[in-house]
Amino acid sequence: MKIGVLSDTHGFLHPQTASFFAPCDQIWHAGDIGNIDVYTTLQSMKPLQAVYGNIDGKDIRLKTKEYICFEVEHLKVLMMHIGGYPPKYNSHSIQLIKEYQPDIFVCGHSHILKVLYDEKHNLLAINPGAAGHYGFHQAITFLRFDILNGKPCNLEVFHEEKTS
Repeated sequence: MKIGVLSDTHGFLHPQTASFFAPCDQIWHAGDIGNIDVYTTLQSMKPLQAVYGNIDGKDIRLKTKEYICFEVEHLKVLMMHIGGYPPKYNSHSIQLIKEYQPDIFVCGHSHILKVLYDEKHNLLAINPGAAGHYGFHQAITFLRFDILNGKPCNLEVFHEEKTS
């Protein structure tokens, strides 16, 4: 199974989003979607798992939750928008990590691409960076990876320097 992950689109989908995610079986969006058009476009591409972020309005919040925990290929995934990273999780995310004990923790918000293994909590922490134009980040990033034999592997990153 191939998974596409993005966050912080802020109402913008990069023109290469569809082609980059074309081989994916699912898309995960870790919040700050920005508008309902981005949500429905992603949903029309592939099955979508998404959470709302701090900038998302009522239209997005009616279709998503603050956090979700789900299983894919026998791996438990916990996703929320504002979560932190190992070992600097925020108090809410650490509480959820302890409760759900995920294999993969996905969050956004920082606009900084980070993929780290957390040995203490035995999970892979993924922040895909920012896929939109809005924010202080210097590059637009999103990623995809495979799940083979119950393990994430073959991570690929889309990276393009921002022009504005």
